[in-house]
Amino acid sequence: MRVQVAIIGSGPSGLLLGQLLQLASIDNVILEQRSRDYVLGRIRAGVLEEGTVELLDRAKVSERLHREGLVHAGFDISFEGARHRINLAELTGGKKVVVYGQTEITHDMMDAREASGARTVYKAHDVEVREFDTDQPKVRYRKDGTEHEISCDFIAGCDGFHGVCRESLPKNAITHYEKVYPFGWIGLLSDTPPISEELIYVNHPNGFALCSMRSATRSRTYLQCALSDSVDQWTDDMFWDEFKSRLGPQTADGLVTGPSIEKSSAPLRSFVAEPMRFGTLLLAGDAAHIVPPTGAKGLNLAASDIHYLSTALIDYYSSGKPTELDQYSARALKRIWKAERFSWWMTSLLHRLPENGEIGVKLQNAELEYLLNSRAAQTSLAENYVGLPY
Repeated sequence: MRVQVAIIGSGPSGLLLGQLLQLASIDNVILEQRSRDYVLGRIRAGVLEEGTVELLDRAKVSERLHREGLVHAGFDISFEGARHRINLAELTGGKKVVVYGQTEITHDMMDAREASGARTVYKAHDVEVREFDTDQPKVRYRKDGTEHEISCDFIAGCDGFHGVCRESLPKNAITHYEKVYPFGWIGLLSDTPPISEELIYVNHPNGFALCSMRSATRSRTYLQCALSDSVDQWTDDMFWDEFKSRLGPQTADGLVTGPSIEKSSAPLRSFVAEPMRFGTLLLAGDAAHIVPPTGAKGLNLAASDIHYLSTALIDYYSSGKPTELDQYSARALKRIWKAERFSWWMTSLLHRLPENGEIGVKLQNAELEYLLNSRAAQTSLAENYVGLPY
């Protein structure tokens, strides 16, 4: 097989890149290790910056998003039992975010790809990326026991944190920056009405909690937990009891509980790999960076990577010049590090950090009191939350 761009991974970054390239008549194929149903079964984030929504508009996959997405003009921070609203729209000149699940975005992009006739190979095993230090890179994979090879101009590594693309790079060609937090999140999805029309971020002596949602009838809730905790340790009743205890009395009285549809646990980490280009291999999304989910930046960062990468590839094929491609890594990383900083700050602000001791609690409380009484501090938070410009 011969294509212009081979995309490894059919998560949001790979699908979005494929859709934008397809609209620009750039031939591409997506290789995915898992099945289509497996990819759609992954429960992920769903708070979208305006820039991400605009990119999905450009990709012509946003019709259902605009029909079903929940537009939020702010969110609450719960501190010492009281809720304080951060008015995003007022603080940023009208900017808002949209809650629309990553699973739904993935579904929309898969449907658009199938309708366009673009090629996706699911259950592509033993993927190898080769000769990406030349202008004739190749991708090999095994499907149904048969070996296949793809010749291409570029390889886009959109295959996530544990993917093959970054792992295939020479160790001396890439620098990793990482912080692993000493706690995780346990998350519960339930068909219960959200406790609030907007998100509530909770700072509590027992640890962080988050009241979120996927729709007007489906809640997504999270608790800070020990890094060693597993899903099996948390029954639904245990989760809801602890969750309710971290909410203020007024908020807790409105909580509707119910059986979980899905529960998951995850560690929190900050991670960046740089650079993001190695000859004809270009990394994007979780293959290049991870953020703790507190600031809702993971999916949005993947989208901004694809903004820069798709623009660069489209420019290359229209002009024949590599100028935009040569600047891809530096442009993407500049925005990535700002989002990493914000996500680290939000995480430090709202979680109990055992390594910081009692002085850490006092400093955190002082930071929260300053934030909640300073318009300037709230403006900084709001500008980062709704998304910095590309």
